[in-house]
Amino acid sequence: MVAAPVLEELREVCQPQTKLASRNGEHWAGRLYMRRISLRFTRHLVRTPVTPDQLTWIMVVCGIASGAALLIPGLTGAVLAVVLMQLFLLFDCVDGEVARWKGQNSAAGIYVDRLGAYLADAALMVGAGFHAARSGFGGWVSLGLATALGVVLLKASTDLVDVARARRGLAVADDESTRPRSQGVATVRRLAAAFKIHRVTNGIEASLLLLAAAIGDTVAGGTDVTRWALIALAAITWVMVPAHLLSILSSSRLR
Repeated sequence: MVAAPVLEELREVCQPQTKLASRNGEHWAGRLYMRRISLRFTRHLVRTPVTPDQLTWIMVVCGIASGAALLIPGLTGAVLAVVLMQLFLLFDCVDGEVARWKGQNSAAGIYVDRLGAYLADAALMVGAGFHAARSGFGGWVSLGLATALGVVLLKASTDLVDVARARRGLAVADDESTRPRSQGVATVRRLAAAFKIHRVTNGIEASLLLLAAAIGDTVAGGTDVTRWALIALAAITWVMVPAHLLSILSSSRLR
């Protein structure tokens, strides 16, 4: 059997600083802890016939399952959702690392990876609606669906920048181009970034918020805390949708 590569050698190839340093290219949890964990999985996976695309599909399943876990009432479902969302993040790191080491990057893999991000975050919000509803469908499930729609629109508005630039024959937008040209919009964006409330629209953060809410429900009884958490998620998401659109249109990303 081929010996496992040395971690430092693997890190140099699989975790390029250009990606890790990018403001939009790496989740904070990846930089904080998951990249340290993922590299140890990657070290063994690169010695197997497993392909990056197979790992990406596992990531997708974990993400959707995280939302489905919230169909389980009480604290159990919320804990399972967090665990599955962490596995989603792990495989999101590992698939790219294996692809870089094996030189097996593909357009299909990138496409499925982005699709998985949409499905995971949307599934979690829908699951939160069911978790808040206790039984049946009703208004809480509808609120979860509305929040999921908002999350999808946020992601789509970002990805459509690359689509628009590609169709115009432009290179991928860099971090510098994301800065708003309007001083007023730039000020509002800096304030929003300082509080980082927008992060709860992402699956990792939302799953942790829902876990905290489930713990509150366990202490207080009922699902009131989860319901308030879902209301907060919906409100933040739908404030972010037009704000994000304005941020894109007022920057140089489409120029």
